Amino acid sequence: MLTIYGGKQRFCGGISRRNFLQIGALTLGGLTLPGLLRASAQAGEKGSSHKSIIMVYLPGGPSHMDTYDLKPNAPAEYRGEFKAISGNVPGMDFCELFPRQAANADKLTIVRSVIGAVSEHAPALLMSGYGESVGKAQGGRPGLGAILSKLKGATDPRIPPYVSLMGNGTGLDSGYAGVAHRPFTPDGPGLDNLALNASVSLNRLGDRKTLLSDFDRFRNEADRTGVMSGMDSFAARAFEMITAPKTRNALDLTREDPRTRDRYGSATQFLTARRLVEAGVRCVTLSVGSWDTHGNNFGHLRNQLPVVDQAIAALVEDLHARGMDRDCSVVVWGEFGRTPRINSGAGRDHWEPVMSALIAGGGLKMGQVIGSTNANGEVAKDRPVSVQQILATLYHGLGVDPATTLNSASGRPMYLLDERTPISEMI
Repeated sequence: MLTIYGGKQRFCGGISRRNFLQIGALTLGGLTLPGLLRASAQAGEKGSSHKSIIMVYLPGGPSHMDTYDLKPNAPAEYRGEFKAISGNVPGMDFCELFPRQAANADKLTIVRSVIGAVSEHAPALLMSGYGESVGKAQGGRPGLGAILSKLKGATDPRIPPYVSLMGNGTGLDSGYAGVAHRPFTPDGPGLDNLALNASVSLNRLGDRKTLLSDFDRFRNEADRTGVMSGMDSFAARAFEMITAPKTRNALDLTREDPRTRDRYGSATQFLTARRLVEAGVRCVTLSVGSWDTHGNNFGHLRNQLPVVDQAIAALVEDLHARGMDRDCSVVVWGEFGRTPRINSGAGRDHWEPVMSALIAGGGLKMGQVIGSTNANGEVAKDRPVSVQQILATLYHGLGVDPATTLNSASGRPMYLLDERTPISEMI
């Protein structure tokens, strides 16, 4: 049994988000030889291009007022403790704890007027365009990574098209795209399981695959839902990952130049994401930190913002240096903003009316700020941009039409997004 565990996060409501995925790769009920061959063949047919995306989730909702939309002229109870600094593009200002991003402003776009957030501590809205409760009500909205897996397939049968470094869950999962397109989640102890068990040789593993094919007729008679065939395809990639070193090598940061590792600092998942994309993964999702700062907002951010600043800048610089910036998009955001007015505990609470997002790469137009909020950062003043519009823009960079439909579990065609017009300033 190959078990790959996801991450664990705890928010203000005390909800623990630890998800795990079990691949019955070596059991009789979880894999068939035809499924293996079919998945490998399909992956080979579809892997003609390699547009990719790295989705960075800041869980808990980062304060827009203390990151990308500072208000130095607002009253003290709004503006907070941090100063704004200028980027290398006129009009692009950043928090003083973001000096590395400021120095790379020409490679970034800030959207300060993001609307459409919902009061849910979950990444579903950002990953799929639909909140967790809506996604479930609509039959399980698939995340962007699952959609890429479904529509584009793998670039290489040895590489999964979709990797989540933050576990699995609603919005991240494949939903009605099918279980074959679930994310691989190789972080934590699961990484150890990507190596073949010492007692199982490649020949022995091959014998098991052959034995499994003998049980096809019984499984096909018992299963009319398509779930098992989907698990076959998913498990096929697990076999490829076990028997070929490409994915394991991408996850092994000791293979990276120590000087490069140092540039990323402690947020090593950003470097892992770059290595996975470089190896052929189409979508990597990751999360960093906890941003649910109801109390001691500024003390918390003084520790956390420099870590994120270093990692984002290193990632963006690497993508440009390696010629990947036109094909790989990066988006950094949380589920909502935080209250412009500071509370009695020196914190900021949940704020759904507006938030900020950072976008880089993907062949999109960079070096600009899109939209603005009012004087106290409470609502979008100019150029409101919805979460779905940002996703439509990212789909554009990935070469995917957001008007594409996938059938829900009930057979109903569902558009990828309801709002399908990309941000014109970025195209």
